[in-house]
Amino acid sequence: MAKKRFGFRAVKLLFVKLMLCLFLLSVVWVLLYRWVAPPATLHMLQRRAEAGLASKEDPQIRYRFVPLEEMSEQLPLAVVASEDQRFLIHSGFDVDAILDAFQRNRKGGNIRGGSTISQQVAKNVFLWHGRSYFRKAIEAYFTMLIEVLWGKERIIEVYLNIAEMGDGVFGVEAASQKFFKKPAKEVGRQEAALLAAVLPNPIRYSARNPSAYIRKRRGRIVRAMGALGGTVYVKAILPEKDEK
Repeated sequence: MAKKRFGFRAVKLLFVKLMLCLFLLSVVWVLLYRWVAPPATLHMLQRRAEAGLASKEDPQIRYRFVPLEEMSEQLPLAVVASEDQRFLIHSGFDVDAILDAFQRNRKGGNIRGGSTISQQVAKNVFLWHGRSYFRKAIEAYFTMLIEVLWGKERIIEVYLNIAEMGDGVFGVEAASQKFFKKPAKEVGRQEAALLAAVLPNPIRYSARNPSAYIRKRRGRIVRAMGALGGTVYVKAILPEKDEK
């Protein structure tokens, strides 16, 4: 009996040590990306593998990480207006949006998500894509970590760099160069809204040749950007400009 108790305590101690090691590793990983640009994400690698298997003529992934200072202020405003208007005030989760998505999905039809920008960053940077409850639980854990260790400015910066905005095109710099032939710094309101408009499905929709649906969606996003108050709304999460 004593041996069984000793064996149980040993297994319990080993489990606690394993959980502690995983926790410390996850914190170090998140802290590293607080200052270092992610070299790639699992989603990028998956998309590259899919392109190779499909024998595409141009299977390469276009991705170049740029700081917020090298982006037009219209870009963070556009994705906030389109994807997560409560981004500045929530702590990583928009309970109202989650409940609304749950109710809509119960009625059937197209599956709608209630993910915030923070949740999307946690998923795309640290995890794989999937719909299991286990993955969602880990996503929630990483969402809390980046909210605490990164803050809103870094979260929106990473999101704008790793979001897929075209077939194999990741981030606003690569998308701006490919679709508008200009750097992200020079993107205007209409162009920023167009990039945000294709985010729900960048494989099906195109910023280069927008369909009537995407043009209509762009118009709604532009109006939402204005309703929020323009770029003043996102000033709090943008880096301060040097006064000359």
